[in-house]
Amino acid sequence: MNQTKIKKLIVLIALSSLALCVANAQTFKGSRWTARKAGDAYIVSIQDKSSIVEALTDFVTSRKIQAGQITGIGATNEATLRFFDPATKKYADKVFKEQMEISNLSGNISEVEGKPVLHLHITLGRRDYTALAGHLLDAKIRGAGECFVYPMDAKIIKVKNEEVGLNFYDFEP
Repeated sequence: MNQTKIKKLIVLIALSSLALCVANAQTFKGSRWTARKAGDAYIVSIQDKSSIVEALTDFVTSRKIQAGQITGIGATNEATLRFFDPATKKYADKVFKEQMEISNLSGNISEVEGKPVLHLHITLGRRDYTALAGHLLDAKIRGAGECFVYPMDAKIIKVKNEEVGLNFYDFEP
């Protein structure tokens, strides 16, 4: 075979492999999000002006994910953070309405009373380069919302500990 035929064959093989990869790519769409499966993980894009918690809960429910880890970045212009007070066993909520960078979103997925629950924390960067951080009650994406979800092949249940006032993992059957 001459060099030209070999080059054409290599290009044909490469294009066939690319077409096969694209055909096998799993893309999912839901309420205010799109996602692509990548190995054992998912890459999730949350639509502009959408609730992070609502979009990720919808994603987790649609994919039947019972346990896992979430991480993400993006931007928001409205976020409600929570701070738990052990003395009162209650959360103090505070709303922040300004454009901020989501420099870190991290948390886990478990079940409480048979429903998927996201436990998320967030770090937000302000225009003056100061940061806010806390438990995320919710935030609205304003710009991009990019998350990775790492499902676990397990069912993790949380149960309320009345003494402390928080849900804890329950590893007892």
